[in-house]
Amino acid sequence: MVQKLVLKYDGLILGGGAAGLMCAIEAGKRGRRVAVLERAERLGKKILISGGGRCNFTNIHCSPENFISANPHFAKSALARYSPADFIALVEKHHIPYHEKTLGQLFCDHSAQDILDMLERECRESGVQLFAKTAIQEVTRTDEFVVRAGEREFRAPALVVATGGLSIPKMGATGFGYELARQFRLAIRETRPGLVPLLFGTEDSRRYTDLAGVSAVVIAACGGQRFREKMLVTHRGLSGPAILQISSYWKKTESMLIDLAPDQEVTAELLETTVSRNIASLRTALRRIVPNRLADRWLDIHGPANQAPKSLTNTSLKELERKIHGWAVLPAGTEGYEKAEVTVGGVDTDELSAKTMESRRVLGLFFIGEVVDVTGHLGGFNFHWAWASGASAGRAL
Repeated sequence: MVQKLVLKYDGLILGGGAAGLMCAIEAGKRGRRVAVLERAERLGKKILISGGGRCNFTNIHCSPENFISANPHFAKSALARYSPADFIALVEKHHIPYHEKTLGQLFCDHSAQDILDMLERECRESGVQLFAKTAIQEVTRTDEFVVRAGEREFRAPALVVATGGLSIPKMGATGFGYELARQFRLAIRETRPGLVPLLFGTEDSRRYTDLAGVSAVVIAACGGQRFREKMLVTHRGLSGPAILQISSYWKKTESMLIDLAPDQEVTAELLETTVSRNIASLRTALRRIVPNRLADRWLDIHGPANQAPKSLTNTSLKELERKIHGWAVLPAGTEGYEKAEVTVGGVDTDELSAKTMESRRVLGLFFIGEVVDVTGHLGGFNFHWAWASGASAGRAL
């Protein structure tokens, strides 16, 4: 029988992504001996593909209102303790050039590799030990946590679960973090794909998918939320920032409303008696706001059934205006975890301390990052939750 190599630490962190690395850095700075265990062949794989390879690492407008959770107050403590300015200071300390895009989003000028290099360097300088290609077979707890991985056995009084959610399985995402939570009898909020493209139903697919590539600035709304950004027609449905944002709130069997002309009145000119009230004038008016192909197709489907000039009465024009600002689309579903940027739901925040991310019922057990029921909007917010929740746990180890 092969003798296992026993390695002892003050804390073990499962997952070498954004949250896990930040947790390790903060704990290491406080003199804790910590190890990060990552099952993939390298750390930070999702960091490297984020933001089109440039890593949208935070958002200067980050606030609790940018997050979805069964407990909307839970994120406040961690976000207050670790702000965007804190992470920006770390980026500037390492002389990483960055820039602001729309809506407060911060990106690296060069590559997401800069952020990963920074985190790994901080880990090394804090004495953190990093273990890649470390598949965990079993986690148990007696007087301390025992993590078995191949011929090695890691032991520590504290265990941090930073294994992420179910999004992008091709990058190695699994439900391991949820399994651990259940093993220790913690509740899980139902999970679903978030920040994900939506699929057309059969009829809308037939009507619109040949317009793939057409985009427009819209307001997408459902579930009491609304987002004004670009919408993109795809070969299977709708995507683009507005749709990704609203997808995190969308639930099956619900319609979403799309305002094709935010803050504009398309039919205003036609309501004036000096303008011809015909379908050509109507198309011209909508084309000024919406790309031609989408405007024409939308009017062919939703415009007046009788397109004779006399049909465009004040009443019909006002009804058409209402439809333009409230196009009801009933998605058939989403593109699933394969195309989702995040997982909505996760470990119930009622189980955790908002200050430290530690389990209320199992001392020394922490959950951070995407595995927790806190999901950010598009635009750097999920990375900031990783930094903030990781820092909270790291300072408590």
